[in-house]
Amino acid sequence: MVVVYKIGGTVTMAKQLITINTNRTDRCYSISCSSSSSSSDLSFDYTSMSQRISTSTTRKGDLVFVVNPKGANGRTGKEWKKLLPYLRTHLGQHRNICECLTSAPSHAIDITREAIREGADAVVAVGGDGTLHEVINGFFWDGKPVSAHGEGNTHTTALGVIPLGTGSDFARTFGWKNDPHEAVQRISRGLRTRIDIGAVSGERGEPHYFLNVADVHLSAKAGYYASKYKQFGNLCYVIGALRGFMGHNNQDLRIKVNGGDWEIIPQVTALCVGNAKFFGGGMKITPNADPCNGNLEVVILQNFKWYDFIFRMHKLYNGTHLSVQNVSSRSVQSIEVKEITGDSSIFVQADGEHQGFLPRKFYILPSAIELIH
Repeated sequence: MVVVYKIGGTVTMAKQLITINTNRTDRCYSISCSSSSSSSDLSFDYTSMSQRISTSTTRKGDLVFVVNPKGANGRTGKEWKKLLPYLRTHLGQHRNICECLTSAPSHAIDITREAIREGADAVVAVGGDGTLHEVINGFFWDGKPVSAHGEGNTHTTALGVIPLGTGSDFARTFGWKNDPHEAVQRISRGLRTRIDIGAVSGERGEPHYFLNVADVHLSAKAGYYASKYKQFGNLCYVIGALRGFMGHNNQDLRIKVNGGDWEIIPQVTALCVGNAKFFGGGMKITPNADPCNGNLEVVILQNFKWYDFIFRMHKLYNGTHLSVQNVSSRSVQSIEVKEITGDSSIFVQADGEHQGFLPRKFYILPSAIELIH
């Protein structure tokens, strides 16, 4: 069916939603997902949200699949269509399955927020880490979980993952294969565990959330450029690294750990804050990170030259780089990072998404959401 939404008398979006093989064929999520929001502005009109939902029926038991059909140069959309018969067989007997195709940046954020508000049993991110990142941010609004805004709401919406995109770094942390059929089986079993979420303060103090790794300086700059070359698949990370090195200089930074005293870290090449272990298409940059232990792992690379990355690349990918000279690691609940010069030129990213420039504060939200595993 096609749902056209009007907000303030203006048509904002028409969206086709599909209900797949359900005994309740008259029910489908009609989620109004305005494309007006951006990744840098996660503000949300929660009061008007319920007014834009076109159904008043309870959604407990529903599975909402958030799909980026253009992900991985369109491969995500094609693989998703192939997966539907298998998904229908394993999940469609007793669940209302709702498909939502994203069409703009931050679209998945709005879909997720409204699905949680309606009481969906799970929101499943279908695609790469970019789609997963938006879905994670959709679990929160105004600095709190979306579920915390409803009066007397005791229902918990879980996160599910079907990796189909360019990068699947979060799946690697749990040892999951990049196999969508295996992912459907996980969702069918329905086992849940609580996981931590990382947060980073924004330019105006508003938090942005990450599941894998947030990072500062060279790696963030490389990630920024890599995002411009997604059409080349995993090669985009190599291109991004080459662009990042152009004009790069190591910088002295100030950090404050767990609200303690400021300390100076000289000649920082990259500072990585891990809730999970991997970033950049399989690089095990924070090998001791565990999204279930209530801590972030901070790994700092100092005084690296371009040739250090060439000779030590294998260690960065297999997670044995902590024994390398000029690499340090510590476990934290929060870390503030700022430049000494104060010229706001050092890049920051979270889960591969550009977050502006220093200063920033990174912190952990322990056991913030439930994950289907």
